[in-house]
Amino acid sequence: MTHAPGNIRDSIIRYMTELRSDATVGEIHAAVSRQIGEVAASSVRSYLNLNTPEHFERIRRGRYRLKVCDGAAGKPTGEVTFLPAFQNGKARFYQADCFEWLAHQKPNSVHAVVTDPPYGLIEYSAAEQKKLVQGKGGVWRIPPSFDGHQRAPLPRFTVLDSDDLAALYDFFKRLGTQLMRVTVPAGNILVASNPLLSHVVASALVDSGLELRGYLARLVMTMRGGDRPKNAHLEFPDVSVIPRSMWEPWVVLRRPVEGRVADNLRQWKTGGFRRISDDQPFGDVIKSAPTSKAERALAPHPSLKPQAFLRHIVRGALPLGEGVILDPFAGSGSTLAAANALGLHSVGVESDPRYVKMATSAVPALSSFGAVNPVATEFEDAGTVKGRRARSESATGVAPKVRNRHLA
Repeated sequence: MTHAPGNIRDSIIRYMTELRSDATVGEIHAAVSRQIGEVAASSVRSYLNLNTPEHFERIRRGRYRLKVCDGAAGKPTGEVTFLPAFQNGKARFYQADCFEWLAHQKPNSVHAVVTDPPYGLIEYSAAEQKKLVQGKGGVWRIPPSFDGHQRAPLPRFTVLDSDDLAALYDFFKRLGTQLMRVTVPAGNILVASNPLLSHVVASALVDSGLELRGYLARLVMTMRGGDRPKNAHLEFPDVSVIPRSMWEPWVVLRRPVEGRVADNLRQWKTGGFRRISDDQPFGDVIKSAPTSKAERALAPHPSLKPQAFLRHIVRGALPLGEGVILDPFAGSGSTLAAANALGLHSVGVESDPRYVKMATSAVPALSSFGAVNPVATEFEDAGTVKGRRARSESATGVAPKVRNRHLA
């Protein structure tokens, strides 16, 4: 395939600018081919070689990084100052592209990340959001009803093709690369996903250098599934096309530890999850209800998570209750509200001005929504004597006995 002069150059520059990190020749070649069609690997390699060290830095054999300069002077650019769109409590909220914002943050400046990114990317594009508002077309198009059920608008991730999945991988690898730099050693990174895409998200983040630590299972029925075959539900009444979704996976990662866990706890205040109590560790299965109508009224974001769940994982992500929680896809600010309710410092970044505007009122409103600390009651094992006692004491207004000083 023949490309117009400058197409390969522009594609390489665009990819490396968005990546804001180093990449192998193979990774750059794959990204360029996805952007503009099949390209000879030799063309990419030649361009990189011919423009090093003027425009690129060779990190090591076969690995390059874009050289960022200040105009013709060839001097590295200085720090860019981002001013918060607003502050509330211990939360700072920025309107910015998260990759641009992350690229200008100091290394080791964040202690944990809790975020719910756009799973499939395309569902939050301007075109798809317009179709969602109109109620027809696009990846949000779901039949209004069949098989006796009224369907809510949810992104149909099954429509993502191989190019979409490759773009999703690139997106999360770029994110992971930036989080590796700004997160302190042993800092926890919790990323919401869904059963159809969590494998792509996890592999991309691991390939960026982060360490996979497992998954959280949020037990909740939010997405659909379990329906009979479309337009043939009477013919095949005993068939479900896909299992009814009854959980939401959150990928659990961390920046690798330096030395021993205890060393990181002493130096960085990170290196594990905060226990619920002396005899109950933070668990990877969390019962959760769908987001209530009352919360959605305060923050009508399409993927709003409930405060009870967010406060549970935000609290757990900082093992000593110290440090800064980051949400690079802050939306209406629900993660920041959870941190505020627990008295923790947080930072949120959101590029969509609609959600930034929403967050100005949603963060303070959600911060004071419901019980401040649900950990001691709602998240106890329903089958334990301690759990039953905690709920009973909560119902009667008698505070449960706190045995762990970090719950106080």
